[in-house]
Order: sequence, then structure tokens, then C-alpha cells
Amino acid sequence: MPSPQPSSIRVGRRYRANRLDGPYDVLVIGSGIGGLCAAACLSKLGKKVAVFEQHYTAGGFTHSYERNGYEWDVGVHYIGDMGARHTLSRRLFDHITDGKLQWAPMDACYDRIFLGDRHYDLVAGPDAFRAELKRAFPDQHDAIDAYMKALNKAAGAIKPFTASKLLPTPLTRVTRLALNRGALGRYNRPTREVLAELTDDPELIAVLTGQWGDNGLPPARSSFLIHALIARHYLYGGYYPVGGASEIARNVIPVIQQSGGEVFTYADVTNILIENGRAVGVRLADGHEERAATVISDAGVFNTFTELLPDTAPQHAAYRKQLGQVRRAMASACLYIGLNDTAENLGLPKTNYWIYPDNDYEGQLDRALADPDHHDIPLTYISFPSAKDPDFTRRYPGRATIEIVAAAPFEWYQRWADAPWGKRGDDYEAKKEDFSQRLLEKLFEKHPHLRDHLDYYELSTPLSTAHFCRYPEGEIYGLDHDPERFEQDWLRPKTKVPGLYLTGQDILTCGLGGALVGGLMTTLAISGRRGLPLAKRMLV
Repeated sequence: MPSPQPSSIRVGRRYRANRLDGPYDVLVIGSGIGGLCAAACLSKLGKKVAVFEQHYTAGGFTHSYERNGYEWDVGVHYIGDMGARHTLSRRLFDHITDGKLQWAPMDACYDRIFLGDRHYDLVAGPDAFRAELKRAFPDQHDAIDAYMKALNKAAGAIKPFTASKLLPTPLTRVTRLALNRGALGRYNRPTREVLAELTDDPELIAVLTGQWGDNGLPPARSSFLIHALIARHYLYGGYYPVGGASEIARNVIPVIQQSGGEVFTYADVTNILIENGRAVGVRLADGHEERAATVISDAGVFNTFTELLPDTAPQHAAYRKQLGQVRRAMASACLYIGLNDTAENLGLPKTNYWIYPDNDYEGQLDRALADPDHHDIPLTYISFPSAKDPDFTRRYPGRATIEIVAAAPFEWYQRWADAPWGKRGDDYEAKKEDFSQRLLEKLFEKHPHLRDHLDYYELSTPLSTAHFCRYPEGEIYGLDHDPERFEQDWLRPKTKVPGLYLTGQDILTCGLGGALVGGLMTTLAISGRRGLPLAKRMLV
């Protein structure tokens, strides 16, 4: 294969201490969509915000990269709720981009679930979704109707749960007791357990939970709450940003700049500054200290409380103890593929593939993780981004791209973790090549003709995620979304350290939509009464 070339996609302004234009009202650590959303919302409220991103380009898991004449997204494989302007996600994106970010719909079948030699389609629109399931499972009509009702009830329970994260801690405890007596408590149980009360058909349960890779836990371990949010999120179909994932940060940054703010790249924050018991700023890797009354961390709770917050900070020991109550989420590998013809000519679909050996998700996963060389890949997700993006052919004529994601524990690659990126040795490259070939065969099983059009491929591992996105064990979803995770009332925007706030997927739920709403919640926690018009506009 050709030697990799550096990515030419750069979004944001390269950091230099003399380029800072303080004083700033708010400093944000990390430019994931939660940090960008909070920064843009606060900018619209008149705050001057500086965002510090350690990577060479802004966007966190929403960034794109280009190599050897191809472009891929690293996390924005698809998003729901973009087809109608009244949804919360669409209203928020329009708000933080001044309506400039455009979305293209995927095929009506947005997800196809393969269970061995069988496949089932998830189709856009609640009625069509229900009808397709009933066609595939003609003796399960009542169970499917009950499932749709359960989705609505569980997703509805998340609304007061979300609002409770803005209440003072004593009120949160009281509110939580009330919520646990209702739908929140009823559905904050393992997904498989809830579904087993509706049907005894393992094939139907497997189809209903075929998107489990979107939260990183198989149905026996995930909370039904996160399952319901994800399933509901895509009920009206999947969408993709026109121009690629990098268009997200590219369109948010001008809004941040409107109040004098900026998004800086190569800006590695090493410490949160604490004085007299409160957060007063940040220290960067070059030793520069920048101060502001408010600091927001979009770096994840593990990074925030183990790496950035000094031991002398108030509540430091308490937060370290609470981290023991949550677990890092799934790590993954992703194969980035370049093809020497267009998506149209190659017949690439605007449908995602979820490929499983059979309907025993937990058993396949456990066996494969214990002995990966002798078991089939338990989860393979295939995305066709160049088919989803109507602008791709203009930017890259005669080319197409595919991405294949698979579960890949950090432990598989841990012995190379201390070696620098790009210099991990021949044995590491050999391990990557072996896994790459296995993933390619999964693709060629579905589309044999693509074998002749393969032009480039490269594999990212959990070590790549750790290097570029600073998730130390390659955890793409932050925290596991098991039932215990939804019991953690300390996962909220306002910390117990005065002046320090959290944002992103750890304070609410995972994924682009969860992190986006996390940015809104952080804004509301900071702005108080000034944020009421924004809250009314977005949440009512």
C-alpha cells in the first residue's frame, strides 16, 4: 500500500500564546461537539470564549481526515432527527451554526442487520419501521407494538432526568427518588431483560438491538434507557452532513468568533488552575496560564479528575472515589478504505451494515474477546460515507470511501501503548494487517466486486484513539451506559469545584446527539436566568 501522507484538513486556529486575545469569560478544554456547542451557545449570550484543542484539527470525534487523496469521518457515521427542523438536535445544530450546516438523508433503509446468512432492515418512519418488523416476524405483532410503546415511555423518562441535572444537588436527590418510582426506574434495567418481558423470540430481540454498537454494550449489559434513546433517535431515518463531518466544526467556529472567541488547535491543556478553592483558568503545555471566571472541561470525567484537576482541588478525593462507580466504554478499531471509482458507479448504498455471526451477541462477544484469533468478529459495522455525502464526488472525483468499525479491546494492543504513534514496530503493523484483512473479507462477502477497486486502506486501533483524542484506553463512548451509569447524580454540568463545569457525552448520554445536548445543558447551568430564553426555545 502507498505510504500514508499527513492529513491536509485543518479546522481551527493554531495555538500560540501571543495569539490569545483575552481576557476571556469562559475557557473550554476540548473541541468535541459538547465543547463546541457550549462555546457557541455562550457566545450567542455575549460571552467571549476560548476553546483549547490538543489535536491538530478541531471537532473531537466529529473531525475528518484526508490521506492519499481520500477523506473519512472518524465518528459521525450518521445522525438522526435531522429531517425536521422542530427536533431538539436539529434546532440546536441550526442555533450553533446559524443554520448553515446542511444534512443529506440516507436511504429509507438506514440500518441493515445481518445475523449469519439472514438480514433484516430498519426502515425510516415509525409506521414503516413497525410494518417491516411485522413483515419479518408475522407472529410477533403484539410484541412489536409493545416495544414501540416502551420506546416512547423510556425516551420520555429521559426528559425529566435531563432537567434534574440542572437542579441544586439536594433537589436532585428528591427528584431522583420520584423519577425512580416511574418510567425511569422501570426502564433503567438491562435492555435484554426489558425485551424478554415483551417477547421470547431471540431473533426479534437481536434485530431490535442490532444497533448496540452505537452505545458500545450488548443488550444484556446496556440500560434500556440508552437503547430507547438511540432507537428513537433514528426512527425517522439517518442523515449525514453535506461536505463531510469537518463541516460541523467549520460552521460552529464562526459563531464562537462572533463574540470575540476562538477555537485553538495544538493547544494542549495540562492543568486546571485552582486558587482559593475555585477554578480560575488553565495551564497549557508551553507553560502559559490563561485565566477566566469559568472553565468547562469537555475532556471526559476520567481525564478531568485524574489528569487535569490537581490533588489540592476541593472534592478531588471525592471525585476520584466516584470514578470507581463508572467504567470506561468500549474500544474499537476502524478500517478506512479508499476505492478508485465513485460510490454511484460502484453501487454503494446509503445504508449501514451491522454484521453479526448469529443472534447470540453476548456469547459471541465474550468468546471473541477472550480468544480473538480463533473466533469470528462479533460485531462488524460498515459505513459508506462517500455515498451518504452528495458533495463527496465534487471534492474527490472518481473516488469513494468505506469505513469498517469493529470491537477491539485496548488490551489487544496494550503492549505497544508506550511506543510513539507511527513507530510501534513491525509486529504491531503485522497485527493490524491481519485484522485489516479479516475486516476486508467481511466487506467483500457483501460486495465482491469491490475487491478489484481497492486502492488504499489503513487501520486505526484503540492506541490511535488514545493518541489523537486523549481517551487513554481508546474508549469512544466515554463511559459504559449500563444501568449503574444512570444512577450517578454527580455526572452533571456543574461540579462541586466552584467555577468548573463539565460537558460532552459523560454528563448525559453518548454519541453526537447526547454530547450536543450536553453542551446545551452546560450552557444553561452556567447562564442561569440569562439562559431561560434559550431553554424555552430549545426544550419547550
